Amino acid sequence: MATIVKKEPGESDDKLIAKFRKRVLDSGVLLEWKKRERYTKPSRERYEREKALRRGRRRTYNG
Repeated sequence: MATIVKKEPGESDDKLIAKFRKRVLDSGVLLEWKKRERYTKPSRERYEREKALRRGRRRTYNG
């Protein structure tokens, strides 16, 4: 999906670039691109997902 940013009257080029960069980061395009850059085996994806869940549980548990 294309990210479109229109220049407002009186808006500088630097401000326009900053707005574009923010929209790209918010949309998650770069994260998706990095994820698809290399093939990951389904077993590895499952392992990473479970690891993240364990890490999250450990942080919330205060014993």
